[in-house]
Amino acid sequence: MSPLDDRHPSSISDWDDARRKARFRATRLGHDWLTLRRTRLMLLRVAALFVAGLIVFAQYWAIDVAPERARLARTEPAVLPIAAPADSRNWDTVVVDMVGLGGLNASDTAAALPSLSRMGVVWAIKYDNRGIDTKVIADLITRAAQMSGLKNVILVGHSMGGVIALEVAKHIHTDSDRRLVAVLLDCTPMDLNAVRPESRGRGEDMVRWMGWLPGARESRALRLLVETYARREQFVDDTGYGLPGIRFAELRSVLDEVLREKIYSADAASNGLIEAQFLAIVAGGAVNDLRALSEPVDGKPPPAIVFLRPRDPAADGVVDVEYSHRVLVEQVGGVDGTLLVAFPRNTGHANPRQRPNEYNRVITDQVLPFVQRYQAQARATQNTAAPR
Repeated sequence: MSPLDDRHPSSISDWDDARRKARFRATRLGHDWLTLRRTRLMLLRVAALFVAGLIVFAQYWAIDVAPERARLARTEPAVLPIAAPADSRNWDTVVVDMVGLGGLNASDTAAALPSLSRMGVVWAIKYDNRGIDTKVIADLITRAAQMSGLKNVILVGHSMGGVIALEVAKHIHTDSDRRLVAVLLDCTPMDLNAVRPESRGRGEDMVRWMGWLPGARESRALRLLVETYARREQFVDDTGYGLPGIRFAELRSVLDEVLREKIYSADAASNGLIEAQFLAIVAGGAVNDLRALSEPVDGKPPPAIVFLRPRDPAADGVVDVEYSHRVLVEQVGGVDGTLLVAFPRNTGHANPRQRPNEYNRVITDQVLPFVQRYQAQARATQNTAAPR
């Protein structure tokens, strides 16, 4: 006889499924509530979800947002020296480079363009990772130039950095005692209409997220998601039939790249800085800045404006360079205009670090002779004004 046959019948019935369900109903939370039982249970579940959400949010704030906010509070803009002038006659001029959207420090870009040193001392701007104040940057450049005895200023802006450079240029031209010789714009969008729809949409989405998600300006987790999503074509297989597939090896590679270059890099722009950079384009002040630069101020003539762009507009997948070209011709071109448009060969969107030879060649062959005429005019004016 099996040992199971010796068990008391009541012990077997204790394992009856119906009795277990009845016992569960008799002991579960709220079993003895007689009024508004369903409403009270629903409110209890909502309260539990709310508490769980608060715990998750507290961890998000303590681990992700608060440390980054503390770090950003210690950042500030800086002028960084890159190179001495190639010609000793240019010790009176400084060339200041500004990087574009998503960049923090223009040092590597400026170092890739040794041709800039043929116009003067070369500096690079490191932005404040909390955001952008162009008046602060202009004052920083002016004070550094005064302390170094540099009378003339040339600004260089790559992509969105050109929008910042134009606003900084207006401050230097109208509010300082330094002579603004030239502004070099590399594939710069003159307003939001010059930004191609795909890039414009990503920027607008980011600004919306910044507006409604607490801590989004400091969140590294959100930055990881956004940067990974922006690279989705590298790891998503979308055949158009059914759900897209994921290439996990490529996804790991993308995550490694984003973590290395955008999250843990000391030179990565913060979410707040990227938002400020994009909003500078949205504000559409570049045209007004160009108008301010087209007028003489306190005896200082208008600066030269140089626009660098690919000959094939389709080579720039971010900015409609033909649109920006037209705006520049309307504002500062013409017979008596101050505009030079140069076409470096085989370049894309503001990529001097990827195509340094092409950029340095066009700066040496076309930009330098054009700007040197303005440098000569500046020196002649300064010599005339100097006391005898």
